[in-house]
Amino acid sequence: MATPLSHLAVPLALGVALGPDLVPPGLLALAVVCALLPDVDALGLWLGIPYEHPLGHRGFTHSLPFAVALAGASALLAPAVGADPRVAFWVLAMSAASHGLLDGMTNGGLGIAFFSPFSHRRRFLPWRVIEVSPLRPSALFTRRGLHVLRSEMRWIWLPCGAAALLGAALRGLG
Repeated sequence: MATPLSHLAVPLALGVALGPDLVPPGLLALAVVCALLPDVDALGLWLGIPYEHPLGHRGFTHSLPFAVALAGASALLAPAVGADPRVAFWVLAMSAASHGLLDGMTNGGLGIAFFSPFSHRRRFLPWRVIEVSPLRPSALFTRRGLHVLRSEMRWIWLPCGAAALLGAALRGLG
């Protein structure tokens, strides 16, 4: 998996690229929650749910159907946070879906059940360029942890930062 810190990159980039008129602070906060929520399945490891189980780590909560359902439910809060429901749905869907997609680009684990509950087969994306993160946060403060963070800087933060700046520049032209 990518680190929780790096799962924030996509919603933050969307917020900068689209600007506060389309992504007000409340919607950005919801997008951050949607980007982090799929890792709730890691609690299952401590509850005895096997990693490879459909509800195990990188199972259903990392799937694209889960991302769409989460975005649909969360978009109901759009009026309360001052956002257009359609914009909210797409920002939240991209934020939630990015979690499984980023984890699918890591070089460790059993893969992602992208289409659960319709298929529990786990897959990786063809580009497995991101170093897999350790499950324990304290392990990020080791030599290996720094290697993981460098990998995420290169493959997640730099592209998201570039997309954010491009979006902001394009908004400035309009």
